[in-house]
Amino acid sequence: MKVSYILALLPLVVASPAPVRPRPTRARQALGLGGLARKAGLKYFGTAIDNVVLDNTQYTSIAFDRSEFNQVTASNGQKWVHIEPKRGVFNYTLGDEIVDPSKDAGQIRRCHTFLWHNQLPKWLTSGNWTKTTLLNVLENHIKHEADYYWGDCYAWDVVNEAFNDNGTYRSDIWLDTIGPEYIEHAFRFARKYTSPGTKLYYNDYGIERVNSKSLAVQALIKDFQKRKVPIDGVGLQSHFTVSRAPLYTDVRAAQQLFTSLGLETALTELDVRLDLPDDAHKTATQAKIYADSVRACVDEKKCVGVTVWDFWDPVSWVPETFAGEGNACLLDAKFNRKPAYYAVADVLTRGAANGTRRGW
Repeated sequence: MKVSYILALLPLVVASPAPVRPRPTRARQALGLGGLARKAGLKYFGTAIDNVVLDNTQYTSIAFDRSEFNQVTASNGQKWVHIEPKRGVFNYTLGDEIVDPSKDAGQIRRCHTFLWHNQLPKWLTSGNWTKTTLLNVLENHIKHEADYYWGDCYAWDVVNEAFNDNGTYRSDIWLDTIGPEYIEHAFRFARKYTSPGTKLYYNDYGIERVNSKSLAVQALIKDFQKRKVPIDGVGLQSHFTVSRAPLYTDVRAAQQLFTSLGLETALTELDVRLDLPDDAHKTATQAKIYADSVRACVDEKKCVGVTVWDFWDPVSWVPETFAGEGNACLLDAKFNRKPAYYAVADVLTRGAANGTRRGW
């Protein structure tokens, strides 16, 4: 995310670097990560795209290449501050700049996001709301945005980052005015107004291990299912660091908190940042973390896909958010594929060869 918070201080797990694999053969490179993901049984391998780089034709030729990325997410263009900058005034320009070319390219879209505590317009954050009036605002927003993107979204991130790291609800305009039931209302509104078949997701960071936050999300889902509140999936954002990343087994266990309840999962914002300057050891460790994360999705039959939070280092959100850190993406500043790219391709290729996944 362009605006986010530092990940929870979780137990240190320093991954052992894997040997850097040689560059794949020309024949192996005929398929990009999206194509390889499909062969491995995933629905997609995708990328987030921000509007600030759409004037770079080398970037867009990769971003809207269905073989490389058969799914896209608008990093910022569908968030509230851009969609409804004034009350009742809707502007879909930034969202359309990503949605329209992705439709032309035949890519899947994960739409992001109806409700978040961040990137809200001033009219909303400074308003004098009651529970009833704010619920009306929320329903109206979801109604209009869902209607505009009717049929365009495989999934919507309905609610984003509603929990603190200790598993309590995050204090924000939604909780403080409506109460914790705002999450239920958002999902009910989303089901009411989105096109049939649209997957409704809860999306959060720091839930890639079994911990207080992921258990709180699981408890929310159990309560929803008991009371027939619609929810279809959980997005594990997966913003990792080279020095502090979950193991393959951690991600698998976290996913199973939700897949055991019948929901699908996805890694929705994967990147692996490192302390600058880079070196061979950090690069190798980064490649292993990327590979283990993707393998955790391939090996979970209810994990539908992986989205990287952009693929090109110069437009990553990391440097402006974490001083001294960067190089979090699969491609470097010169559009060269890093060892992490080839490590991911290798996992997907082996997943296809193993043939353990169902197709989509």
